[in-house]
Amino acid sequence: MKPFDESGIFRPALGGDGLRRVAVRSAGVTVLSQGLAFAVQMGATVVLARLLMPRDFGLVAMVSTLSLLLMNCGLNGFTEAVIQRNQINHGLVSNLFWINAGLGVLLALGFAAGGPLLARFYGDPRVAHVAAAMSIAIFITTVSVQHLALLKRAMQFALVSANDIVARTVSVIVSILLAWAGWGYWALVAGAVALPLATSIGAWILCRWVPGLPSRRNGTVPMVRFAMSTYGRFTASYFTNNLDNLLVGWRFGAAPLGFYKKAYDLFVLPTNQLSAPLTSVAVSTLSRLDPNSTQYRHYFLRALSALAFVGFGLGAGLTLVGGDLIRLLLGPGWEEAGRIFRFFGPGIGIMLLYFTHGWIHLSIGRADRWLRWGMVELSVTASLFLVGLTRGPIGIAVAWVVSYWILTIPALWYAGRPIRLGIGPMVTIVWKYVLASLIAGCTSAAIVHGIPEFVAATDPVAVVARIVTTSLLFATLYLSVVVLVHRGWEPLYEVASLLRDIVPWDKFARLFPGADGTSSNAAVAERIGHKISAEETVSEVRT
Repeated sequence: MKPFDESGIFRPALGGDGLRRVAVRSAGVTVLSQGLAFAVQMGATVVLARLLMPRDFGLVAMVSTLSLLLMNCGLNGFTEAVIQRNQINHGLVSNLFWINAGLGVLLALGFAAGGPLLARFYGDPRVAHVAAAMSIAIFITTVSVQHLALLKRAMQFALVSANDIVARTVSVIVSILLAWAGWGYWALVAGAVALPLATSIGAWILCRWVPGLPSRRNGTVPMVRFAMSTYGRFTASYFTNNLDNLLVGWRFGAAPLGFYKKAYDLFVLPTNQLSAPLTSVAVSTLSRLDPNSTQYRHYFLRALSALAFVGFGLGAGLTLVGGDLIRLLLGPGWEEAGRIFRFFGPGIGIMLLYFTHGWIHLSIGRADRWLRWGMVELSVTASLFLVGLTRGPIGIAVAWVVSYWILTIPALWYAGRPIRLGIGPMVTIVWKYVLASLIAGCTSAAIVHGIPEFVAATDPVAVVARIVTTSLLFATLYLSVVVLVHRGWEPLYEVASLLRDIVPWDKFARLFPGADGTSSNAAVAERIGHKISAEETVSEVRT
Protein backbone atom coordinates (compact mmCIF):
# COMPACT_ATOMS: atom_id res chain seq x y z
CA MET A 1 0.00 0.00 0.00
CA LYS A 2 1.20 3.51 -0.85
CA PRO A 3 -0.39 5.68 1.85
CA PHE A 4 0.30 9.17 0.42
CA ASP A 5 -0.29 10.77 -2.97
CA GLU A 6 2.24 12.93 -4.81
CA SER A 7 1.37 15.97 -2.70
CA GLY A 8 1.92 14.02 0.52
CA ILE A 9 -1.77 13.76 1.53
CA PHE A 10 -3.16 10.53 2.94
CA ARG A 11 -5.55 9.18 0.32
CA PRO A 12 -6.57 5.48 0.75
CA ALA A 13 -10.37 5.20 0.63
CA LEU A 14 -12.66 2.69 2.24
CA GLY A 15 -13.97 1.38 -1.07
CA GLY A 16 -17.58 0.91 -2.12
CA ASP A 17 -18.78 -1.36 0.65
CA GLY A 18 -19.57 1.39 3.16
CA LEU A 19 -18.24 2.02 6.64
CA ARG A 20 -20.34 -0.52 8.49
CA ARG A 21 -19.53 -3.47 6.28
CA VAL A 22 -15.83 -2.58 6.06
CA ALA A 23 -15.72 -2.30 9.85
CA VAL A 24 -17.47 -5.63 10.40
CA ARG A 25 -15.28 -7.42 7.88
CA SER A 26 -12.15 -5.85 9.38
CA ALA A 27 -13.27 -7.11 12.77
CA GLY A 28 -13.87 -10.57 11.34
CA VAL A 29 -10.46 -10.69 9.68
CA THR A 30 -8.78 -9.47 12.85
CA VAL A 31 -10.50 -12.00 15.09
CA LEU A 32 -9.84 -14.82 12.63
CA SER A 33 -6.17 -13.91 12.39
CA GLN A 34 -5.92 -13.76 16.15
CA GLY A 35 -7.38 -17.25 16.26
CA LEU A 36 -4.70 -18.44 13.85
CA ALA A 37 -2.01 -16.63 15.81
CA PHE A 38 -3.32 -18.22 18.99
CA ALA A 39 -3.18 -21.65 17.37
CA VAL A 40 0.46 -21.02 16.47
CA GLN A 41 1.24 -19.76 19.95
CA MET A 42 -0.62 -22.58 21.65
CA GLY A 43 1.25 -25.14 19.58
CA ALA A 44 4.48 -23.51 20.67
CA THR A 45 3.38 -23.54 24.31
CA VAL A 46 2.55 -27.24 24.16
CA VAL A 47 5.99 -28.02 22.74
CA LEU A 48 8.01 -25.58 24.84
CA ALA A 49 6.30 -26.67 28.09
CA ARG A 50 7.82 -30.10 27.48
CA LEU A 51 11.26 -28.83 26.47
CA LEU A 52 11.69 -26.18 29.17
CA MET A 53 11.03 -25.90 32.90
CA PRO A 54 8.51 -23.62 34.66
CA ARG A 55 11.43 -21.63 36.10
CA ASP A 56 12.60 -20.81 32.54
CA PHE A 57 9.25 -19.20 31.77
CA GLY A 58 9.30 -17.46 35.14
CA LEU A 59 12.77 -16.02 34.58
CA VAL A 60 11.84 -14.50 31.21
CA ALA A 61 8.57 -13.21 32.69
CA MET A 62 10.58 -11.32 35.32
CA VAL A 63 12.26 -9.30 32.57
CA SER A 64 9.41 -9.08 30.05
CA THR A 65 7.18 -7.59 32.75
CA LEU A 66 9.09 -4.33 32.26
CA SER A 67 10.52 -4.71 28.73
CA LEU A 68 7.05 -5.01 27.18
CA LEU A 69 6.11 -1.68 28.72
CA LEU A 70 8.97 0.05 26.89
CA MET A 71 8.36 -1.89 23.66
CA ASN A 72 4.86 -0.43 23.56
CA CYS A 73 6.10 3.17 23.61
CA GLY A 74 4.71 4.13 20.23
CA LEU A 75 2.58 1.09 19.54
CA ASN A 76 0.27 2.55 22.17
CA GLY A 77 0.24 6.28 21.58
CA PHE A 78 1.62 7.17 18.16
CA THR A 79 -0.57 4.49 16.55
CA GLU A 80 -3.76 6.05 17.94
CA ALA A 81 -2.50 9.55 17.02
CA VAL A 82 -2.21 8.52 13.36
CA ILE A 83 -5.55 6.69 13.34
CA GLN A 84 -7.66 9.24 15.19
CA ARG A 85 -6.54 12.54 13.57
CA ASN A 86 -8.89 13.86 10.88
CA GLN A 87 -6.13 14.73 8.39
CA ILE A 88 -2.51 13.60 8.18
CA ASN A 89 0.28 13.99 5.65
CA HIS A 90 3.72 12.65 4.83
CA GLY A 91 5.54 15.34 6.82
CA LEU A 92 3.56 14.83 10.02
CA VAL A 93 4.02 11.06 10.01
CA SER A 94 7.72 11.46 9.21
CA ASN A 95 8.15 13.66 12.29
CA LEU A 96 6.36 11.06 14.40
CA PHE A 97 8.63 8.34 13.01
CA TRP A 98 11.85 10.09 14.05
CA ILE A 99 10.49 11.07 17.46
CA ASN A 100 9.40 7.47 18.05
CA ALA A 101 12.73 6.05 16.84
CA GLY A 102 14.68 8.44 19.07
CA LEU A 103 12.65 7.38 22.08
CA GLY A 104 13.31 3.75 21.16
CA VAL A 105 17.07 4.26 21.25
CA LEU A 106 16.95 5.99 24.63
CA LEU A 107 14.63 3.40 26.17
CA ALA A 108 16.69 0.48 24.85
CA LEU A 109 19.93 1.89 26.28
CA GLY A 110 18.23 2.71 29.57
CA PHE A 111 16.75 -0.75 29.97
CA ALA A 112 20.06 -2.47 29.23
CA ALA A 113 21.82 -0.23 31.77
CA GLY A 114 19.13 -0.98 34.37
CA GLY A 115 19.52 -4.74 34.04
CA PRO A 116 21.82 -5.10 37.09
CA LEU A 117 19.31 -3.24 39.28
CA LEU A 118 16.54 -5.54 38.09
CA ALA A 119 18.74 -8.56 38.84
CA ARG A 120 19.37 -7.26 42.36
CA PHE A 121 15.62 -6.76 42.91
CA TYR A 122 14.83 -10.36 41.98
CA GLY A 123 18.01 -11.79 43.52
CA ASP A 124 18.95 -13.57 40.29
CA PRO A 125 22.07 -12.47 38.31
CA ARG A 126 20.75 -14.06 35.10
CA VAL A 127 18.13 -11.33 34.89
CA ALA A 128 20.75 -8.71 33.91
CA HIS A 129 21.87 -10.69 30.84
CA VAL A 130 18.29 -11.34 29.74
CA ALA A 131 17.49 -7.62 30.10
CA ALA A 132 20.44 -6.67 27.88
CA ALA A 133 19.20 -9.01 25.16
CA MET A 134 15.58 -7.87 25.44
CA SER A 135 16.61 -4.22 25.04
CA ILE A 136 17.28 -4.98 21.36
CA ALA A 137 13.60 -5.80 20.86
CA ILE A 138 12.62 -2.42 22.33
CA PHE A 139 14.38 -0.46 19.57
CA ILE A 140 13.34 -2.80 16.74
CA THR A 141 9.67 -2.39 17.67
CA THR A 142 9.73 1.40 17.22
CA VAL A 143 10.74 1.39 13.54
CA SER A 144 7.48 -0.24 12.37
CA VAL A 145 4.96 1.75 14.43
CA GLN A 146 4.05 4.35 11.79
CA HIS A 147 3.89 1.80 8.96
CA LEU A 148 1.44 -0.37 10.90
CA ALA A 149 -0.58 2.69 11.94
CA LEU A 150 -0.95 3.81 8.32
CA LEU A 151 -2.18 0.36 7.33
CA LYS A 152 -4.74 0.45 10.14
CA ARG A 153 -5.90 3.95 9.23
CA ALA A 154 -6.53 2.68 5.71
CA MET A 155 -8.53 -0.23 7.22
CA GLN A 156 -6.04 -2.70 5.72
CA PHE A 157 -6.44 -5.08 8.65
CA ALA A 158 -6.03 -8.16 6.47
CA LEU A 159 -2.46 -7.09 5.68
CA VAL A 160 -1.73 -6.24 9.32
CA SER A 161 -3.12 -9.58 10.45
CA ALA A 162 -1.17 -11.57 7.86
CA ASN A 163 2.02 -9.82 8.90
CA ASP A 164 1.34 -10.62 12.55
CA ILE A 165 0.76 -14.32 11.86
CA VAL A 166 3.95 -14.63 9.82
CA ALA A 167 5.97 -12.83 12.49
CA ARG A 168 4.59 -15.02 15.27
CA THR A 169 5.33 -18.14 13.25
CA VAL A 170 8.93 -17.05 12.79
CA SER A 171 9.23 -16.32 16.51
CA VAL A 172 7.79 -19.70 17.46
CA ILE A 173 10.09 -21.60 15.11
CA VAL A 174 13.14 -19.84 16.51
CA SER A 175 12.13 -20.60 20.12
CA ILE A 176 11.34 -24.27 19.48
CA LEU A 177 14.52 -24.95 17.51
CA LEU A 178 16.74 -23.35 20.14
CA ALA A 179 14.88 -25.04 23.02
CA TRP A 180 15.35 -28.37 21.23
CA ALA A 181 19.06 -27.56 20.96
CA GLY A 182 19.25 -27.08 24.73
CA TRP A 183 19.41 -23.29 25.00
CA GLY A 184 17.00 -23.21 27.97
CA TYR A 185 15.51 -19.82 28.74
CA TRP A 186 17.60 -18.21 25.98
CA ALA A 187 15.29 -19.91 23.49
CA LEU A 188 12.41 -17.80 24.81
CA VAL A 189 14.56 -14.64 24.69
CA ALA A 190 15.56 -15.28 21.07
CA GLY A 191 11.92 -15.79 20.11
CA ALA A 192 10.98 -12.53 21.84
CA VAL A 193 13.56 -10.63 19.75
CA ALA A 194 12.62 -12.40 16.51
CA LEU A 195 8.97 -11.32 16.82
CA PRO A 196 9.43 -7.53 16.46
CA LEU A 197 12.19 -8.03 13.89
CA ALA A 198 9.93 -10.09 11.61
CA THR A 199 7.03 -7.67 12.24
CA SER A 200 9.11 -4.65 11.24
CA ILE A 201 10.41 -6.26 8.05
CA GLY A 202 6.87 -7.20 7.04
CA ALA A 203 5.47 -3.75 7.85
CA TRP A 204 8.02 -1.99 5.62
CA ILE A 205 7.25 -4.40 2.79
CA LEU A 206 3.46 -4.01 3.06
CA CYS A 207 3.41 -0.23 3.56
CA ARG A 208 5.55 1.32 0.82
CA TRP A 209 6.48 4.47 2.70
CA VAL A 210 9.90 5.91 3.52
CA PRO A 211 9.96 8.68 6.14
CA GLY A 212 11.33 12.04 5.14
CA LEU A 213 13.63 14.25 7.15
CA PRO A 214 12.21 15.97 10.26
CA SER A 215 10.68 19.39 9.57
CA ARG A 216 8.51 22.04 11.20
CA ARG A 217 4.89 21.00 10.74
CA ASN A 218 1.71 22.39 12.22
CA GLY A 219 0.02 19.60 14.14
CA THR A 220 3.14 17.75 15.27
CA VAL A 221 2.97 18.99 18.85
CA PRO A 222 -0.77 18.20 19.32
CA MET A 223 -0.23 14.70 17.90
CA VAL A 224 2.73 14.09 20.20
CA ARG A 225 0.71 15.41 23.14
CA PHE A 226 -2.16 13.06 22.25
CA ALA A 227 0.32 10.17 21.87
CA MET A 228 1.92 10.87 25.23
CA SER A 229 -1.47 11.00 26.97
CA THR A 230 -2.42 7.70 25.34
CA TYR A 231 0.89 6.11 26.28
CA GLY A 232 0.57 7.52 29.80
CA ARG A 233 -2.78 5.74 30.05
CA PHE A 234 -1.19 2.59 28.67
CA THR A 235 1.62 2.88 31.24
CA ALA A 236 -0.85 3.12 34.10
CA SER A 237 -2.79 0.18 32.70
CA TYR A 238 0.40 -1.76 32.09
CA PHE A 239 1.56 -1.37 35.68
CA THR A 240 -1.89 -2.46 36.74
CA ASN A 241 -1.76 -5.51 34.49
CA ASN A 242 1.81 -6.51 35.38
CA LEU A 243 2.10 -5.57 39.02
CA ASP A 244 0.85 -9.06 39.79
CA ASN A 245 3.83 -10.67 38.03
CA LEU A 246 6.18 -8.34 39.86
CA LEU A 247 4.69 -9.16 43.26
CA VAL A 248 4.43 -12.92 42.70
CA GLY A 249 7.99 -13.13 41.35
CA TRP A 250 9.36 -11.02 44.19
CA ARG A 251 7.45 -12.77 46.98
CA PHE A 252 7.36 -16.40 45.83
CA GLY A 253 10.11 -16.86 43.17
CA ALA A 254 10.39 -18.05 39.56
CA ALA A 255 8.57 -21.42 39.78
CA PRO A 256 5.32 -20.11 41.38
CA LEU A 257 5.44 -17.22 38.91
CA GLY A 258 5.65 -19.73 36.05
CA PHE A 259 2.47 -21.49 37.28
CA TYR A 260 0.70 -18.19 37.85
CA LYS A 261 1.72 -16.82 34.44
CA LYS A 262 0.24 -19.78 32.55
CA ALA A 263 -3.06 -19.46 34.43
CA TYR A 264 -3.07 -15.72 33.76
CA ASP A 265 -2.35 -16.28 30.06
CA LEU A 266 -5.51 -18.39 29.75
CA PHE A 267 -7.42 -15.74 31.71
CA VAL A 268 -6.50 -12.94 29.29
CA LEU A 269 -6.80 -15.15 26.20
CA PRO A 270 -10.32 -13.91 25.29
CA THR A 271 -9.12 -10.31 25.60
CA ASN A 272 -6.10 -10.98 23.43
CA GLN A 273 -8.26 -12.76 20.85
CA LEU A 274 -11.27 -10.41 20.85
CA SER A 275 -11.14 -7.09 22.70
CA ALA A 276 -7.52 -6.12 22.12
CA PRO A 277 -7.41 -6.79 18.34
CA LEU A 278 -10.85 -5.20 17.85
CA THR A 279 -9.70 -1.95 19.48
CA SER A 280 -7.97 -0.69 16.32
CA VAL A 281 -11.03 -1.56 14.22
CA ALA A 282 -13.43 0.04 16.71
CA VAL A 283 -11.39 3.23 17.08
CA SER A 284 -10.89 3.52 13.31
CA THR A 285 -14.65 3.13 12.79
CA LEU A 286 -16.00 5.26 15.64
CA SER A 287 -13.51 8.06 14.90
CA ARG A 288 -15.25 8.53 11.52
CA LEU A 289 -18.64 9.13 13.16
CA ASP A 290 -20.16 12.10 14.98
CA PRO A 291 -19.82 11.18 18.70
CA ASN A 292 -23.19 12.81 19.45
CA SER A 293 -25.06 10.94 16.72
CA THR A 294 -27.49 8.08 17.11
CA GLN A 295 -25.32 6.09 14.73
CA TYR A 296 -22.32 6.29 17.08
CA ARG A 297 -24.40 4.94 19.97
CA HIS A 298 -25.85 2.21 17.76
CA TYR A 299 -22.42 1.02 16.65
CA PHE A 300 -21.00 1.02 20.16
CA LEU A 301 -23.96 -0.67 21.85
CA ARG A 302 -24.15 -3.31 19.15
CA ALA A 303 -20.47 -4.13 19.65
CA LEU A 304 -21.00 -4.21 23.43
CA SER A 305 -23.89 -6.65 23.05
CA ALA A 306 -21.87 -9.01 20.86
CA LEU A 307 -18.93 -8.93 23.28
CA ALA A 308 -21.23 -9.58 26.25
CA PHE A 309 -22.86 -12.54 24.50
CA VAL A 310 -19.52 -14.13 23.66
CA GLY A 311 -17.59 -12.99 26.71
CA PHE A 312 -19.84 -14.19 29.52
CA GLY A 313 -20.49 -17.47 27.76
CA LEU A 314 -16.79 -18.01 27.15
CA GLY A 315 -15.87 -16.99 30.69
CA ALA A 316 -18.27 -19.41 32.36
CA GLY A 317 -17.33 -22.20 29.96
CA LEU A 318 -13.60 -21.76 30.57
CA THR A 319 -14.18 -21.70 34.31
CA LEU A 320 -15.67 -25.17 34.00
CA VAL A 321 -13.00 -26.71 31.73
CA GLY A 322 -9.95 -24.44 32.14
CA GLY A 323 -8.17 -26.69 34.62
CA ASP A 324 -8.53 -29.67 32.30
CA LEU A 325 -7.32 -27.63 29.32
CA ILE A 326 -4.14 -26.66 31.12
CA ARG A 327 -3.58 -30.24 32.27
CA LEU A 328 -4.09 -31.54 28.73
CA LEU A 329 -2.01 -28.94 26.91
CA LEU A 330 0.92 -28.43 29.26
CA GLY A 331 1.23 -31.98 30.56
CA PRO A 332 2.20 -33.35 33.98
CA GLY A 333 3.64 -30.93 36.51
CA TRP A 334 1.39 -27.98 35.62
CA GLU A 335 -1.64 -28.89 37.77
CA GLU A 336 -1.10 -25.89 40.06
CA ALA A 337 -1.67 -23.55 37.10
CA GLY A 338 -5.05 -25.20 36.52
CA ARG A 339 -6.00 -24.74 40.17
CA ILE A 340 -5.12 -21.03 40.02
CA PHE A 341 -7.14 -20.55 36.84
CA ARG A 342 -10.39 -21.64 38.48
CA PHE A 343 -10.27 -18.39 40.44
CA PHE A 344 -9.59 -16.33 37.32
CA GLY A 345 -12.49 -17.66 35.24
CA PRO A 346 -15.38 -15.57 36.64
CA GLY A 347 -13.64 -12.37 35.54
CA ILE A 348 -13.28 -13.14 31.84
CA GLY A 349 -16.63 -11.79 30.62
CA ILE A 350 -16.55 -8.55 32.59
CA MET A 351 -12.91 -7.98 31.58
CA LEU A 352 -13.91 -8.02 27.90
CA LEU A 353 -16.50 -5.32 28.53
CA TYR A 354 -14.21 -3.22 30.71
CA PHE A 355 -11.72 -2.49 27.95
CA THR A 356 -14.39 -1.02 25.66
CA HIS A 357 -14.33 2.22 27.67
CA GLY A 358 -11.03 2.96 25.91
CA TRP A 359 -12.82 2.85 22.54
CA ILE A 360 -14.93 5.82 23.60
CA HIS A 361 -12.05 7.89 25.00
CA LEU A 362 -9.86 7.41 21.92
CA SER A 363 -12.55 7.82 19.27
CA ILE A 364 -13.69 11.19 20.69
CA GLY A 365 -10.08 12.38 21.12
CA ARG A 366 -10.10 12.48 24.94
CA ALA A 367 -6.92 10.60 25.77
CA ASP A 368 -6.49 12.98 28.71
CA ARG A 369 -9.62 11.60 30.40
CA TRP A 370 -8.47 8.06 29.62
CA LEU A 371 -5.18 8.81 31.37
CA ARG A 372 -6.95 10.15 34.46
CA TRP A 373 -9.11 7.05 34.64
CA GLY A 374 -5.95 4.95 34.39
CA MET A 375 -4.75 6.47 37.65
CA VAL A 376 -7.99 5.40 39.32
CA GLU A 377 -7.68 1.90 37.90
CA LEU A 378 -4.08 1.56 39.10
CA SER A 379 -4.93 2.71 42.62
CA VAL A 380 -7.89 0.37 43.06
CA THR A 381 -6.24 -2.70 41.54
CA ALA A 382 -2.91 -2.21 43.35
CA SER A 383 -4.74 -1.96 46.68
CA LEU A 384 -6.58 -5.21 45.98
CA PHE A 385 -3.29 -6.89 45.01
CA LEU A 386 -1.70 -5.98 48.32
CA VAL A 387 -4.64 -7.52 50.13
CA GLY A 388 -4.65 -10.64 47.96
CA LEU A 389 -0.88 -11.18 48.18
CA THR A 390 -1.27 -12.66 51.66
CA ARG A 391 -3.17 -15.55 50.04
CA GLY A 392 -0.49 -16.29 47.46
CA PRO A 393 -1.05 -16.45 43.67
CA ILE A 394 -4.68 -17.47 44.20
CA GLY A 395 -5.26 -14.30 46.20
CA ILE A 396 -3.89 -12.22 43.33
CA ALA A 397 -6.22 -14.02 40.90
CA VAL A 398 -9.23 -13.21 43.09
CA ALA A 399 -8.07 -9.57 43.32
CA TRP A 400 -8.08 -9.34 39.52
CA VAL A 401 -11.65 -10.58 39.24
CA VAL A 402 -12.93 -8.29 41.99
CA SER A 403 -11.23 -5.26 40.40
CA TYR A 404 -12.98 -5.73 37.04
CA TRP A 405 -16.40 -6.16 38.64
CA ILE A 406 -15.86 -3.01 40.71
CA LEU A 407 -14.48 -0.78 37.93
CA THR A 408 -16.45 -1.62 34.78
CA ILE A 409 -19.64 0.39 35.32
CA PRO A 410 -17.84 3.52 36.63
CA ALA A 411 -15.35 3.31 33.73
CA LEU A 412 -18.06 3.19 31.06
CA TRP A 413 -20.04 5.95 32.79
CA TYR A 414 -16.98 8.23 32.96
CA ALA A 415 -16.01 7.55 29.33
CA GLY A 416 -19.51 8.31 28.05
CA ARG A 417 -20.04 11.58 29.97
CA PRO A 418 -18.58 13.99 27.33
CA ILE A 419 -20.99 12.65 24.69
CA ARG A 420 -23.87 11.94 27.09
CA LEU A 421 -23.71 8.20 26.48
CA GLY A 422 -25.53 6.97 29.57
CA ILE A 423 -24.76 3.78 31.47
CA GLY A 424 -28.41 2.68 31.52
CA PRO A 425 -28.57 1.25 27.97
CA MET A 426 -25.30 -0.61 28.57
CA VAL A 427 -26.51 -2.26 31.76
CA THR A 428 -29.79 -3.17 30.05
CA ILE A 429 -27.84 -4.98 27.32
CA VAL A 430 -25.39 -6.78 29.60
CA TRP A 431 -27.28 -8.06 32.65
CA LYS A 432 -29.20 -10.76 30.79
CA TYR A 433 -25.98 -12.37 29.57
CA VAL A 434 -24.56 -12.28 33.11
CA LEU A 435 -27.66 -14.06 34.39
CA ALA A 436 -27.61 -16.63 31.57
CA SER A 437 -23.94 -17.50 32.15
CA LEU A 438 -24.49 -17.81 35.91
CA ILE A 439 -27.49 -20.13 35.57
CA ALA A 440 -25.92 -22.27 32.83
CA GLY A 441 -22.55 -22.46 34.61
CA CYS A 442 -23.94 -23.48 38.01
CA THR A 443 -26.28 -26.04 36.45
CA SER A 444 -23.51 -27.57 34.33
CA ALA A 445 -21.16 -27.79 37.32
CA ALA A 446 -23.82 -29.47 39.44
CA ILE A 447 -24.55 -32.05 36.73
CA VAL A 448 -20.88 -32.84 36.02
CA HIS A 449 -19.83 -33.05 39.67
CA GLY A 450 -22.75 -35.34 40.31
CA ILE A 451 -20.72 -38.05 38.57
CA PRO A 452 -17.62 -38.46 40.83
CA GLU A 453 -15.87 -41.08 38.72
CA PHE A 454 -16.23 -38.83 35.65
CA VAL A 455 -14.62 -35.90 37.48
CA ALA A 456 -11.82 -37.98 39.02
CA ALA A 457 -10.53 -39.51 35.75
CA THR A 458 -7.04 -38.22 34.82
CA ASP A 459 -5.96 -40.10 31.67
CA PRO A 460 -5.83 -37.91 28.50
CA VAL A 461 -8.77 -39.60 26.77
CA ALA A 462 -10.99 -39.10 29.81
CA VAL A 463 -9.87 -35.47 30.14
CA VAL A 464 -10.74 -34.77 26.49
CA ALA A 465 -14.13 -36.46 26.95
CA ARG A 466 -14.80 -34.36 30.05
CA ILE A 467 -13.87 -31.13 28.24
CA VAL A 468 -16.09 -31.90 25.24
CA THR A 469 -19.05 -33.13 27.29
CA THR A 470 -18.95 -30.22 29.73
CA SER A 471 -18.56 -27.67 26.94
CA LEU A 472 -21.49 -29.03 24.93
CA LEU A 473 -23.68 -29.21 28.03
CA PHE A 474 -22.86 -25.64 29.01
CA ALA A 475 -23.29 -24.26 25.47
CA THR A 476 -26.72 -25.85 25.18
CA LEU A 477 -27.86 -24.48 28.53
CA TYR A 478 -26.36 -21.04 27.92
CA LEU A 479 -28.01 -20.53 24.54
CA SER A 480 -31.31 -21.80 25.93
CA VAL A 481 -31.25 -19.39 28.87
CA VAL A 482 -30.22 -16.48 26.61
CA VAL A 483 -33.27 -17.13 24.43
CA LEU A 484 -35.51 -17.37 27.50
CA VAL A 485 -34.34 -14.17 29.22
CA HIS A 486 -34.56 -12.23 25.95
CA ARG A 487 -37.94 -13.79 25.18
CA GLY A 488 -36.87 -14.48 21.63
CA TRP A 489 -34.09 -15.36 19.24
CA GLU A 490 -32.94 -11.78 18.64
CA PRO A 491 -29.43 -12.16 20.19
CA LEU A 492 -28.72 -15.21 18.05
CA TYR A 493 -30.02 -13.46 14.93
CA GLU A 494 -27.81 -10.48 15.73
CA VAL A 495 -24.68 -12.59 15.98
CA ALA A 496 -25.64 -14.50 12.82
CA SER A 497 -26.10 -11.19 11.01
CA LEU A 498 -22.63 -10.06 12.04
CA LEU A 499 -21.16 -13.33 10.87
CA ARG A 500 -22.89 -12.95 7.50
CA ASP A 501 -21.55 -9.42 7.12
CA ILE A 502 -18.03 -10.63 7.80
CA VAL A 503 -18.13 -12.72 4.60
CA PRO A 504 -17.62 -10.63 1.42
CA TRP A 505 -20.78 -11.88 -0.34
CA ASP A 506 -20.67 -9.10 -2.92
CA LYS A 507 -17.21 -10.15 -4.04
CA PHE A 508 -18.39 -13.75 -4.39
CA ALA A 509 -21.34 -12.52 -6.42
CA ARG A 510 -19.06 -10.63 -8.79
CA LEU A 511 -16.93 -13.73 -9.22
CA PHE A 512 -19.96 -16.01 -9.69
CA PRO A 513 -22.74 -13.78 -11.12
CA GLY A 514 -25.08 -16.70 -11.78
CA ALA A 515 -24.97 -18.06 -8.25
CA ASP A 516 -27.94 -16.05 -7.02
CA GLY A 517 -29.25 -14.57 -10.24
CA THR A 518 -27.56 -11.18 -9.84
CA SER A 519 -24.17 -9.70 -9.16
CA SER A 520 -25.30 -6.38 -7.73
CA ASN A 521 -24.27 -5.34 -4.25
CA ALA A 522 -27.83 -4.31 -3.43
CA ALA A 523 -29.24 -7.75 -4.22
CA VAL A 524 -26.58 -9.51 -2.21
CA ALA A 525 -27.10 -7.14 0.72
CA GLU A 526 -30.84 -7.80 0.59
CA ARG A 527 -30.25 -11.57 0.46
CA ILE A 528 -28.20 -11.57 3.66
CA GLY A 529 -30.55 -9.20 5.44
CA HIS A 530 -28.26 -6.16 5.53
CA LYS A 531 -30.12 -2.86 5.87
CA ILE A 532 -28.36 0.48 5.84
CA SER A 533 -30.27 3.36 7.37
CA ALA A 534 -30.54 6.75 5.67
CA GLU A 535 -28.42 8.30 8.41
CA GLU A 536 -25.70 5.68 7.95
CA THR A 537 -25.69 6.18 4.17
CA VAL A 538 -25.31 9.95 4.51
CA SER A 539 -22.47 9.48 7.01
CA GLU A 540 -20.68 7.06 4.70
CA VAL A 541 -20.94 9.46 1.73
CA ARG A 542 -19.57 12.25 3.93
CA THR A 543 -16.70 9.99 5.03
